[in-house]
Amino acid sequence: MDLIQMSIKLIIGFFLLFLLIRIIGKKLIDQFTPFHFISAIVLSELLGNAVYEKNIPIIYILFTILIWGSLLFLVDYLAQKSLLLRHMFEGKPSVVIRNGQIDFDQLKKSRMNINQLQSLLRQSEIFSIREVAFAIIESNGSISVLKKSKYQKTTLQDFNMPNHPVYLPITLIKDGVLIRENLDEINKDDPWLINQLAANGISKIEDALFAEWLENDGLFAVPYKITSMKPD
Repeated sequence: MDLIQMSIKLIIGFFLLFLLIRIIGKKLIDQFTPFHFISAIVLSELLGNAVYEKNIPIIYILFTILIWGSLLFLVDYLAQKSLLLRHMFEGKPSVVIRNGQIDFDQLKKSRMNINQLQSLLRQSEIFSIREVAFAIIESNGSISVLKKSKYQKTTLQDFNMPNHPVYLPITLIKDGVLIRENLDEINKDDPWLINQLAANGISKIEDALFAEWLENDGLFAVPYKITSMKPD
């Protein structure tokens, strides 16, 4: 009888987890942040205890996964709606190498040391910090690297061409919200940004889903809604 009850619990737990992964699984897998890691561990512990404890009825498994899954979905929903809450739940990327120079303050904020930074760079097939123009520690702990021009795979040296400066794209707007510190970093003001958005067919900051500035390529902006011609 115990084996039958355990089998029923396992089957119910399996299909509930399958449903939960179908709903929010892409988020958990593609952007596995520390929050998602802890959430997955707690969920596995709750489900494991519910399955193997004889005195816990099946309804408890349903209740456990329903509540925990609802909380995960709520956090994900709030993160989609609020940039502030998104930073709280997921964290912000840290630029640990800027213009070829290591930013020790950002490195400390990321709870990393030089050895760990070098290890991450080696995993990205970079064996010398001198090759790096910009390095960003992402929210999930991975590293994104922009190499200096002469160290990129197709190098300018191969064509006997002079080196050119490498610029890091700066995000100015996310979800209709201006990132003030990034605008200040490129020494621009609100009127300038509004004029740039107007040139991209966007009338105001709130109408921009995303806007990014690249020094040698200008502003790239995406509106919330792409207007189309209505049929007569």
